[in-house]
Amino acid sequence: MIISAINIKNIGIIDEIMIDFSKGFNILTGETGAGKTLIIGALGIVAGGRFSKEMIRKGENHSFVEVSIYLPNHPKAVDGNIIISREIFENGRNTCKINGRLVTVNELKEFMNNIINIHGQNDNQNLLNKENHIKYLDKFLGKEFLSKKNEYTELYNKYVDINRKLKENYGDEKEKQRKLDLLNYQVNEIKNASLKINEDEELEEQRNLIINAEKISKSLNEADMQINENALNSISIAIKKLEKIEDINIKYQKTLSSLKSNYYDLQEIAIDLNHYNSDTSFEEKERDEIENRIDEINDLKRKYGNTIEEILNYKNEVEEEIDKIENLEEKNKELKTELTKVTVELEKRAIELHETRQKYGIELETKINSELADLEMPNAKFKVNIENTNFNKDGTDEIEFLITTNKGEDFKPLIKTASGGEMSRIMLAIKTVLSDVDEVPILIFDEIDTGISGKAGNAVGEKLKTISKNHQVIIVTHLASIAAKGDSNYYIYKEVEVDNTKTRIKNLNEQEVIEEIARIASGIVSEISLKHAMELRAAV
Repeated sequence: MIISAINIKNIGIIDEIMIDFSKGFNILTGETGAGKTLIIGALGIVAGGRFSKEMIRKGENHSFVEVSIYLPNHPKAVDGNIIISREIFENGRNTCKINGRLVTVNELKEFMNNIINIHGQNDNQNLLNKENHIKYLDKFLGKEFLSKKNEYTELYNKYVDINRKLKENYGDEKEKQRKLDLLNYQVNEIKNASLKINEDEELEEQRNLIINAEKISKSLNEADMQINENALNSISIAIKKLEKIEDINIKYQKTLSSLKSNYYDLQEIAIDLNHYNSDTSFEEKERDEIENRIDEINDLKRKYGNTIEEILNYKNEVEEEIDKIENLEEKNKELKTELTKVTVELEKRAIELHETRQKYGIELETKINSELADLEMPNAKFKVNIENTNFNKDGTDEIEFLITTNKGEDFKPLIKTASGGEMSRIMLAIKTVLSDVDEVPILIFDEIDTGISGKAGNAVGEKLKTISKNHQVIIVTHLASIAAKGDSNYYIYKEVEVDNTKTRIKNLNEQEVIEEIARIASGIVSEISLKHAMELRAAV
């Protein structure tokens, strides 16, 4: 199970390269800035990792990565191979395919998680994060444990769901009483207001009259005076004049009748105006009552609805909710009974997880300490610290990796103790131990040798070589002692063509491998460095 080939287009200074990887230990070396890390980045992209459009080669509008993976027993394999590709465009659009079938980035990532494990320098930061430590331990415990943990997690989700329902159903007595008090207060506040539909509109009309009372009174008085002193008097004289000639012709009678009708109508209008005028007189108390009532209704509108009708509807809804809460006792009783049963089972399973972690946590310590000794950290001691806490999705355990790197020192968290070179070796020790239970066939390391050299570097190379017996390993390295252990060595270099810099790669033959090891070891290829390189190569 290996990556047999990768094709990369338009990533950074890479225009297009094809690499045929082999099984075992694959070494990438070369000039600084030639594109070694870009190759690892391309593997991350095709594994569903993040991609920045800034990575697209200048002048191009897309990047493309395609890998051929030999997985003869995989159900998706065609003639033993699976072709994975990902094309990313400047506008952010992604096209991901597995054997030519379009998939989402998440589907691609989920699929590749079981095939490729990429360890970059960021993984050291992940190891420093205490929250990740339980994942490392649980992975070491294997499939059977993870199956039990999944059963616990399902039960824990049920436990959370019941508590959520109880909370929503006001199963907590204090919460229930607080809610009832609030709802009853709201209902009583609305009831005590004794609201009537359209009352607010009537009050606004009254307030408008109050505001314009002086203007209205003046206008009504003037209108009344004009009607009584002018209009009615004039019409009365006109009626008397027509009465003298009404017998002469029928048309005069009709006109007189119409004029009399208008006279009576005008009298009614005058009476109405007088009545209106009497309504424009308001006492200060009445004015205050209207303003206070409007303020009260507006306050209720801010709380419960935009109109009186909405406020009254809200009151009805709240009364229904009060009735529901007061009658939830039976439902909550059932939920509490179920919660008790789930809690008992959850505690039982959490104890099983805790005891397993405690037992095999010691085994993990022993194995990692053995690996650290092999990695030239003989005085380092690794410890898995397990503390019991409240229920959570992983059980009741809080796990933190502790270490002491020198004799006589106390155990401390990794973040407070380990240097960069030590972190690389601690991570490699964990990877080595987990590789025994890890079914991911392809392991990729980007400069795991950062901060180490000499005997430690040689020890790291030995560990990687050991891991490569059961996994395909691809690594970028700057150490001759690691490069010397490669089954296949690739040299990455830059080439300038018509003012354009491009990445090139060469699969080295044995003599070229010796020369590259010599270059890495001393910076130049000389008789002495070649002899040293041959010694390193022969020691593999």
